[in-house]
Amino acid sequence: MNFLAHIYLSGNDDHIKIGNFIADSIRGKKYKEFPKSIQNGILLHRQIDTYTDKHPIVRQSTKRLHKNYGHYSGVIVDILYDHFLAKNWKKYCDIALEDYVNDFYDLLENNFDMLPERIQHMMPYMIADNWLKSYATVKGIGKILHQMNRRTKNKSKMNFAVIELEEFYTEFETEFTNFFEELIVFAKKTLAALQAS
Repeated sequence: MNFLAHIYLSGNDDHIKIGNFIADSIRGKKYKEFPKSIQNGILLHRQIDTYTDKHPIVRQSTKRLHKNYGHYSGVIVDILYDHFLAKNWKKYCDIALEDYVNDFYDLLENNFDMLPERIQHMMPYMIADNWLKSYATVKGIGKILHQMNRRTKNKSKMNFAVIELEEFYTEFETEFTNFFEELIVFAKKTLAALQAS
């Protein structure tokens, strides 16, 4: 899953949200250098990723992209799934998407010193271009995929994946909806277990 899903699956605890958001920048056991609730967010992120990568519905989505994008298919599906979460946000959250993401940006700014250097560098671009809200449109997803392709020095060709998104839009959306219901249950149980330990 991509940024928006990870933040959403963190529940209402701000430190869990931060940990879940920064997790990809924290290698190995370095997570133990953070306060306990941020550690839990990092560990939650890792378990969500493991669960997602192995899930048969997600594999169905990635298989559709594999011929053209190879091992980048999983990254693309993460981004496409965030599109369907943002697009159908009202189904999952009572807080408007714009308010939710603005609150999250405020949270990052208020805890800037706690963020890994990589995230500190990325954050101003993320906020300026409002990545999280932009996921809600196909155009916004196209821009994100274009940026991701640039990061791979144009090797991934991810910028073309909007073609598959539009061609198989219904299939991807159905797969996301079915998978996300299961993921919500998994994330709640995992988070409860982490907080109890």
